[in-house]
Amino acid sequence: MNKNSGAKTLFMSVIMSAPGPLIIGLGLLVGQSSTQIADFVRRSSELLGIIMAFVVYIITAKDGKCDKERKEHLERFSNLFVGAMMCLGGMLMLLLAFTADNEEKGNVIPGLVIAVLGVIANTLFWRKYSSLNKAEPNAIIAVQARLYRAKSLVDGCVTIALLSVTLFPASKVSSILDFFGSVIVALYLIWCGVKTVSERLREKG
Repeated sequence: MNKNSGAKTLFMSVIMSAPGPLIIGLGLLVGQSSTQIADFVRRSSELLGIIMAFVVYIITAKDGKCDKERKEHLERFSNLFVGAMMCLGGMLMLLLAFTADNEEKGNVIPGLVIAVLGVIANTLFWRKYSSLNKAEPNAIIAVQARLYRAKSLVDGCVTIALLSVTLFPASKVSSILDFFGSVIVALYLIWCGVKTVSERLREKG
């Protein structure tokens, strides 16, 4: 039952994460906030990591179809990939934060809406993955719990930054919050990614 629940939760994660990059990407046609650009990069890299986790979980969860050594190898590879995607997304976001031209931010409403929904959905997924891992520890589910904890906190920062841009588009305060919002998002994501990768490498050693 728990394996089925884990697979369903991962599948729902893929389904609910997939529209985010598309909607924010379209939103970039009318808004050029550095936080919104950074959020697009972040969500795209995370989506790749979630898809990888889902595929590997399906393979390793099949009873009698995957021996212990192969299961551990695939789980380690999946979690290294997720960690690497978090690091990659964070580094690209830092680059964009320091190089993007944000004099005219435009309409950031699409990114703001996705961020608000993200706070709600990602918090629910974080609690669900934590509950699943507590009931039956699993390496992939544990890393997804960490990923969604990061996603929920990051979406909170993105919401604050984009809300300031929406309410005070021409103010110095909104520019500062927009910049620091993208930097905070990036640094936290890199930290989570480095922690995930280092843990998996220690397991291998």
